This record gives sequence, C-alpha cells and structure tokens, in this order.
Amino acid sequence: MIKIGCFALVNPFSPLEAQFQAIREMGFEYADLTDSHDGALLGNEFGFTAAASLDGHPSRVREMADAHSLTLTAVCAHANLLDPTAPDTYGTAQIIKAIRLARDLGVKQVITTEGDPKTAFGENLNYEERIFTIAEKLYWPVQWAEELGIELLIEPHGMVTDSVEATAELLERIGHPDTVGLNLDTGNLWLGGGDNFEYIERFADRIKHVHWKDLDSEWEPKRGEQFGCGMGLIALGDGVIGLPEIAAELKQRGFDGPTTLEVFGADAIKASAERLQQWFA
Repeated sequence: MIKIGCFALVNPFSPLEAQFQAIREMGFEYADLTDSHDGALLGNEFGFTAAASLDGHPSRVREMADAHSLTLTAVCAHANLLDPTAPDTYGTAQIIKAIRLARDLGVKQVITTEGDPKTAFGENLNYEERIFTIAEKLYWPVQWAEELGIELLIEPHGMVTDSVEATAELLERIGHPDTVGLNLDTGNLWLGGGDNFEYIERFADRIKHVHWKDLDSEWEPKRGEQFGCGMGLIALGDGVIGLPEIAAELKQRGFDGPTTLEVFGADAIKASAERLQQWFA
C-alpha cells in the first residue's frame, strides 16, 4: 500500500508547526517539507510563513515533526534552473543545502524541478539550451545526492519536464539512474500538456514519489500554456485528469512509494485520501 501524506501548506499564513499540527489532526502520518529558504525569513519570526531555513539546525524541523508524530517523506527544493544564477534565485546552491538537510533529517528524497524562467535570457533559450542548463545546474546536486544516499527526484513543472520526450533526454544527459528519479505530479503534467499514462509507461521504474492533484474543466483553456500550479482546489477524482485510471495504472505497475496530496481544504484533503486508499486497495 502506498504512503499517503500531505503537503505542509494546508493553512495559509500559518507557521510550519501549525501546518504539521493540522496535517496530523486530519489523520495523516506522513508529510513533506514543502517550502524552504536560505538564511532568515521575517515571516518565520512573526509566524505567518511555513518555510524551513536551509541554514537552520535540523533539530528544529525534526522536533516539530516528532511533536505531531509525523514522518517526513521528502524535502521539496523546487528551483529556477532556466534563468542565470543569481543570489536571489533558488538554484544549485539551495538544492545542495536541501539534500544535506534531508540527510540530517533522515529523509531519503529531495524533489526539484526547473520552473518557469523569469528573464528574457531564460525565455529565449532554445530546446537544446534548456536541456543543457538544467543538466548543468543539477550536476553538483546529483553528486551530493549520490554521496549522501539521497534520491534526487525531478518533477514535471516546466516546459522541459512537462514533456515526456524532453524529460527522457534530460535524464539521459544527467545520468546516474540509481540516484536521479522522478516525482510524478499528476496535475502539473496534465496542465503542461503532458500525458500521465505515457509518462508512466515510459518512466515507471524511475517514478519514486507522486504528487496528487486534480483540476477541473476551468483549467482546460490553460493546458499547454501554463506549466504547473501549486495545488488543486477539488478532491481527487472530481476533476478532468482521470485520476482513478492513473492510480490503477500505477498500481498495476507495482508502485508503492510515498505520495503527497497537494490539495487545499480539509474536506477535499480527507476525501482525496479516502479515494486513494480505495483505488490502491
């Protein structure tokens, strides 16, 4: 049976420990570390941001999770890998810190992606340049992950990773198949124009984690134009992505790894967990 966890952004404008408390009160035993940053953050000091400092002592996160009897399954390190490196851009250095934090927390997976470019430089990269710059920015994170025994998982959340063919080329370019895997995000992949069934067929043995979210028909005009979204506002199975069939395909292929609900609203979260349990029973 898969592990069903929840992302740690279930309550807006609440600190990380409040997120963990809410997740546990909904009956979950698993969560991910969803948001992180370098150094200090004013929002953490005044209790309205649910982010963990990559420079903080790991016991601070560990003790919060332990206090609410939660097991962390992944550290998220979603990055901007298409724009030029800059001090205020979440990139290579932050992913490496996330890998070290995962090691210190006893978490085996770090999840990253390329994100959307924010500069003219990134927007004007051609196909080959996009593959190169992502692979280049992930070179040292992969080395660190391999050294520390962490799985570095790439998520569909960009113009490269929402394409099955481009993802295959990127994985080939990066290498290290025992260290580099995939986190299937059902909503992001569909929204970016990808096909979940094709993705599973092509990469079944590389999928080590799943982010679950469903989207309704209002998102259909944005399909292929927007690459990823933070969460779904409806319960799994209430949208247009076809999640019961996707779950059945993953089950048929033997997937039993950790998964995370990226769903907003307690009722939708609870309904989603119940349906996943039914689909994987």
